[in-house]
Amino acid sequence: MKMAKEIVIEPVTRIEGHAKVAIQLDDQGNVADAKMHVVELRGFEKFCVGRMVEELPRITPRICGVCPWAHHLASAKATDAVFGVKIPDAARKIRELVYMAEMASDRILHFWILSGPDFVLGPTADYRDRNVFGVIKANPDVAKRVVHVRHLGTRIAQLLSGKAIHPAAAVPGGWSRPLKKEEIEEVRGMAKEMHDFALFSMKFAKEQIFPKYIDLVKSLAVFNTGFLGTVMEDGGLSLYDGKLRMMQPDGSHEDFAVENYLDHIAELVEPWSYLKFPYNKKAGKMTMDLENPVGVYRVNALARINVVDKIPTPLAQKELEEFRSQFGRPAQATLLFHWARLIELVYCTERLLELLDEPDITSTDIRAAVTPRAARGIGSVEASRGTLIHDYETDDKGIVKDLNLLVATVQNNAAMNIAVKKTATDLIKGGNYDQGILNQIEMVIRPYDPCFSCGTHTLQGKVGIKLDIYDSVGQPIDTLTNY
Repeated sequence: MKMAKEIVIEPVTRIEGHAKVAIQLDDQGNVADAKMHVVELRGFEKFCVGRMVEELPRITPRICGVCPWAHHLASAKATDAVFGVKIPDAARKIRELVYMAEMASDRILHFWILSGPDFVLGPTADYRDRNVFGVIKANPDVAKRVVHVRHLGTRIAQLLSGKAIHPAAAVPGGWSRPLKKEEIEEVRGMAKEMHDFALFSMKFAKEQIFPKYIDLVKSLAVFNTGFLGTVMEDGGLSLYDGKLRMMQPDGSHEDFAVENYLDHIAELVEPWSYLKFPYNKKAGKMTMDLENPVGVYRVNALARINVVDKIPTPLAQKELEEFRSQFGRPAQATLLFHWARLIELVYCTERLLELLDEPDITSTDIRAAVTPRAARGIGSVEASRGTLIHDYETDDKGIVKDLNLLVATVQNNAAMNIAVKKTATDLIKGGNYDQGILNQIEMVIRPYDPCFSCGTHTLQGKVGIKLDIYDSVGQPIDTLTNY
């Protein structure tokens, strides 16, 4: 009788944060189980308690250096709600303006640098070449444009807010300073260059990447789930503000205000992961069955493209129509997150140019007065990785009593685990595997663009620890846990 074997992929590469995949094989060498373990911990929900609420838009961006703007703006919106203030229209437009530049920059980062090597070099290429340096070697001219244009997004955020990383410009009640006309003109040239590159990226992918790998797209980690995203009142795409839409696997959906998110989303905790498992509570208690998962929903680019009725910019709308003509609605293939991400890149650069033309974008009416009070405030944005919700409660002095951060990565946690197990089960047979197969297992995590620094929490108030003990020849002796 052959002993069961464990295959460990550690670390999972080209993601933000740290994770590993553990695959258990049965005696025949087939997959018995597979899990994605997140092996880091952040404690922001604990040490933000006791702070003045106006400090949180400056503290929470430190959760992550990759997506600080999403936390900054969700926190600012939650703080506005705590104070019960409606910010001036110009302030709202400035917030969205800077956010579009940051989101476009992040779309470029993920498609070309994090996921790009799998498609530019190929999913089974040697791992020593299958990285950003391999992309540079294979396409040096494109790589130079990637670095340059991504920098433009960062430069726009820095110019208009003072800081590109860990921003502090969105303040309770609005924005910290008015924008200057000369700043707008400088940004306009950079925004046009970003827009041109967005169109190039979309064309390049449709001509040289997606057709080459369409069979892989249609076969790797395809399973049915629901989706969650933000829509405007008319069902159009919005990344900064709107109502939430929960879509079922069959395409039916329900809209609700972000303030009512707990009526629709519940959370499970599993002892083997620091990530929580949110699920659609109206679908019933969550199960991660490979063939028929219950309550599992996904967020991020594909979710947003699925839930919206339309995109309110013309070129992105054209891309949406082409996408739906090929893959329907809702599209379920995991690798289609990459295609959806490029549609969003086109939208972000179009929207950026629209906002620069708003006549009140240089208005000096950018901040409303606020007064501390005992209240609860909830704010959300569509982060690069999906729907992000900040939920704060304060006492009458404006000191935080409680808060909950429902980040995008945790909402994709169940789906990522299903994708890992399904892919491992489909590809590993009779104990046979190679580094190309192991990379394809990683490939079904990367489409979600997970940010594990944002997503990890304590387990029911304590840190879960698992200690594996081995003898001198590497054989397991015992396992100790505190959960």
